[in-house]
Amino acid sequence: MPPMRMTQALAPACLLATVAIGLGGCGGSSDSSTSSSSPSAESRPAPPKSDFPSAQGKTLAEVLEAEGATPSKLVVSPAALAFYKGENRYPFGVFERDRTQVSDADVALYFAKVPNAKDAPSGTAESKKAETQAREEPAIGPFPASVESLQTQPAFRAQTTTSDPDAASVVYSTNVNFPSDGEWRVAALIRQGDELSATLLTGSAQVGAYAGVPQVGQKAPLIHTPTPADTGGDLAKITTRIPPDTQNKVDYADVYGKEPIVLLFATPQFCQSRVCGPVVDVAEQVKQLYGDKAAFIHMEIYKDNDPNKGPRPQVHAFRLPSEPWLFAINKQGRVQSVLEGAFGVDELTRVVKGLTGE
Repeated sequence: MPPMRMTQALAPACLLATVAIGLGGCGGSSDSSTSSSSPSAESRPAPPKSDFPSAQGKTLAEVLEAEGATPSKLVVSPAALAFYKGENRYPFGVFERDRTQVSDADVALYFAKVPNAKDAPSGTAESKKAETQAREEPAIGPFPASVESLQTQPAFRAQTTTSDPDAASVVYSTNVNFPSDGEWRVAALIRQGDELSATLLTGSAQVGAYAGVPQVGQKAPLIHTPTPADTGGDLAKITTRIPPDTQNKVDYADVYGKEPIVLLFATPQFCQSRVCGPVVDVAEQVKQLYGDKAAFIHMEIYKDNDPNKGPRPQVHAFRLPSEPWLFAINKQGRVQSVLEGAFGVDELTRVVKGLTGE
């Protein structure tokens, strides 16, 4: 499923599907057995690079056949769309074919540039040619991934999250330095016990394709965000979280350029990737510690909280192609950190500490 255009709806930040062995795609999310309240959803550091074969001198196709790796029965799905030349956080999910989320695999990613690739729809002759080209290009890697738990303390776990059997419980992430813009194909090697399996992700990293999204160092757009005063105290018009979160006390425009801002675009009720509920919970927990040092603002995605009406003007102002997104904006109104897709308490705490100088 290609990303939906902003004139219709936002693309889900986590794209999943049940597809042929060795390929990932787009569609649903995790299973109820691994919801965000699952005790097995724990954060883990990335395994050492030495646990995976080096890509040096290998093509992506050769990486997929490394050390007798078998075609994986798991689906590895990218959880972000916007990447840029240089250092990037690359988040993704790992799933069984029935969409049950896998939270304990050791995974490393590999990337290869597609030469002169066209932005061809998936499944077309052009996209298959691009895939073949990428598999034959020199690969870079491995990039081992850490596991970030999306769990929060029970007091910050919304009904929106706990009642959703598909709510995400973890996100995998690694850092990759893309040396150039363009299309990059992605492969994964997965270790589970003594078994090593391989898969090629469906959906390339289109580096530089979303240059309109505010980046670190740039001025953030000036927008207004709704507060209870704008809705007669009806919080259901401001947030789809149940119960309503507390990240709506101030208008972004009133604090812009005056104090640090943690701005989160997410829609807990309608998020197609099923990570928006968990990340709003995460922000709610972190706000309890740092809410006196920064303005925490949760901005919903759709007009009147109705997906049929399209994205709100604030979403258009930030030119967002997906959801969720978090922007840490300093007192000068400049973007200091950006997170696309899912993130846990530890990651957001790191971002907020950097923003507030704690």
